Amino acid sequence: MAWRFAVSTLGLPGVPLAEAARIALAHGCEGLEIRVHPDEEVHLGMTSAVVLDAGLAIACLAGYAKVCAPGPDAPVIAELRALIDLAYELGAPAIRVFPGGDGRPHERIAAVLDDLRAAGVRLLVETHDSHPTGEAARRIVEPFEPADVAVLWDAVHPWRHGESPTRTREVLGEYLGYFQLKDARAADPTPLPPGDGEVPLAECAAVLREWSGWVSLEWERAWYPDLPPVEVALRAAARWLL
Repeated sequence: MAWRFAVSTLGLPGVPLAEAARIALAHGCEGLEIRVHPDEEVHLGMTSAVVLDAGLAIACLAGYAKVCAPGPDAPVIAELRALIDLAYELGAPAIRVFPGGDGRPHERIAAVLDDLRAAGVRLLVETHDSHPTGEAARRIVEPFEPADVAVLWDAVHPWRHGESPTRTREVLGEYLGYFQLKDARAADPTPLPPGDGEVPLAECAAVLREWSGWVSLEWERAWYPDLPPVEVALRAAARWLL
């Protein structure tokens, strides 16, 4: 097992990247998952450089493109290319995207495959919205090589839709590219520090034991502003990692 621990800046809305990096390093993180959003320092079309503290890597750029969005292909492809270009400029190894509907993901991903390879960037489709389980997300990525296109396993969504961690790991196989650590209760989507909810995180740890890759804490304070500071969740995540 060779997990690398990161934290998403979704848990630090509006916080300057330098301060987010300081918090990440202080809690034993090796990487920062950077949210790409118009309200944040890192956004599509930005021109200024981003420099993180020594010893901290960019684990992923968390974008909001939807590869299965209904409607024409061109806007989706353009957004994917913009994310890839930004990842290349910042030295990020991967971009996170959402499914987002019942559109034409294979054609859209194929259109940017050369861009991904030229930039050295991997596209990660999250288990989310229209494709919340590992089985559903794999259908999006399996026409492609897992080195180019893989799945980001969000710990909550597959479980909430009846797919156990053991099953998620089994169906993703070599297409597992990233793991987002989260917790909540079945009847309430409000995030909880890892270990305080009902997500079977011990089972997640067991099935990921032989896997190597980024494990990133996603603390959704941007959507739930009354949550405790991200440091509370980081301390709980550190206990789970141990």
